[in-house]
Amino acid sequence: MTGFLKSRRAKLRPETVGLPQYGERRRVPGLRREELAQLAGVSVTHYTRLEQGHGRNVSGEVLDAVAAALRLSGVEREHLINLVHPPRPVPGPDEPAVRTDLRCLIEGMDHTPAFVHGRHGNILAWNDSAERVLGDLDAQPPRRRVWPCLVFLDRRFRSMISDVSEWDAIARQRVAYLRLSLGRYPQYPDLVTVIESLRSTNADFRRFWAEYQVADWSSVTCHLRHPEAGDLEIAIHVVKPGGEPDQWVVTFTTEPGSPSQKALRRLAGGE
Repeated sequence: MTGFLKSRRAKLRPETVGLPQYGERRRVPGLRREELAQLAGVSVTHYTRLEQGHGRNVSGEVLDAVAAALRLSGVEREHLINLVHPPRPVPGPDEPAVRTDLRCLIEGMDHTPAFVHGRHGNILAWNDSAERVLGDLDAQPPRRRVWPCLVFLDRRFRSMISDVSEWDAIARQRVAYLRLSLGRYPQYPDLVTVIESLRSTNADFRRFWAEYQVADWSSVTCHLRHPEAGDLEIAIHVVKPGGEPDQWVVTFTTEPGSPSQKALRRLAGGE
């Protein structure tokens, strides 16, 4: 709670939110607590208790006012609410089984790498094309068969992304999604295990985790230098199936008729 609210407060400057400046030297980045409280129309004491993690009894109206003052996005607002009022554990198994229609969907994508991932990016099912791009997923132990672990710990995958800025974008997105998931499923032990493992073993993950970003899945484009297929321009798309709150279909697609599409089809054995 403390780190998240501080990080959002630090992003705001008095001049950008209409507060006067008097030329004094500021000792903190962004807004002070009292300035944020003023913007939100709440007492400094109330806001301070909230930022320090003692806001379980804070009303929805106060949370809305603080979220508006901090200019939070939709998922940031959701995350704040989840931090203050943690959701109840989801009944049933930790990870529901992959639906049959989703398995059929990805298996029918002969030339399109695709996989189904669960609540924290754990890869639950995949097609042959995905394995040709990502490597032998069957050989990975289940605790490492996780999209964030592939991004941060799999040397083969990381070596395929030569552009540092593209890798950073994918990595930051994964970290932001993990933080959002942690708010949604605070009692989910496998999620906590993945996060703690990455924090203890990877400096990049620790650096991005300290930024307190939250974001839902979104599509990105990157260039892969595949050891067999060569240079590929890939769009990583994410589709949320109807009626399935906790599983997503991820596809790697290429521009129709492009050299990347031809190379990907050759890799998939389609030509």
